[in-house]
Amino acid sequence: MIAAAFFAVVTITSHAEDAKPNTLSPPEKAAGWQLLFDGKSAEAWRAFGKKSLPDQGWEVSEGWLIKKAGQKPGNIVTRDEFTDFEFSWEWRMARGGNNGVKYFVDEKRGNLGHEYQMLSNPGGKPGKGATAGFYAVLAPADLPEIKVAPESNHSLVSVKGNEVSHWLNGKLVLKYTCGSETVLSNVALSKFKKVPDFGRKMRARIMLTDHGSECAFRNLKIRELSPESDKE
Repeated sequence: MIAAAFFAVVTITSHAEDAKPNTLSPPEKAAGWQLLFDGKSAEAWRAFGKKSLPDQGWEVSEGWLIKKAGQKPGNIVTRDEFTDFEFSWEWRMARGGNNGVKYFVDEKRGNLGHEYQMLSNPGGKPGKGATAGFYAVLAPADLPEIKVAPESNHSLVSVKGNEVSHWLNGKLVLKYTCGSETVLSNVALSKFKKVPDFGRKMRARIMLTDHGSECAFRNLKIRELSPESDKE
């Protein structure tokens, strides 16, 4: 799986360098990637618990989907649900910014999910709250350099069967197994210990969070996977 995921990350990042933002190259289309943001419209997303996007606080500007600072529009989620997938995105924040992407978001249990933490803090301390970690549960390892706006970072989450991988700027930094003893024991030590099935896989939505800081997203892409076989 590591080899397959590495191929996916290298492929999508190399294409992103050559292609226009928020577009798919022919190889990406052939591999099953789909856009969740085309740089003009965020129709693939909606406000948490609602049918449409917030009226303000999230805006599209110069090819970026931006969560504005100083406003509290709330989180947004994908209209579709996903089970096995690779989700790739680019993000940028000013130094000190805080945001995240959550997956396994089931609206019946609230604004919760496994969170890929995003902090714009180059040189920050490693731990369960570090960038690219499973927030409050598992820490990433050997992080590459975190870039600060106007530079951007590339992230990817891969879910295949019960195996989950977190990537940052082309590097695998965390791998875990949903429902494993390691995951569940760490959940039991976290603030999520009373959340039903937290730490287990589920078919659910992906969320872009509202943590207060301004955060810009683009190249939001996803491809659905088969848990039984590798898909290049």
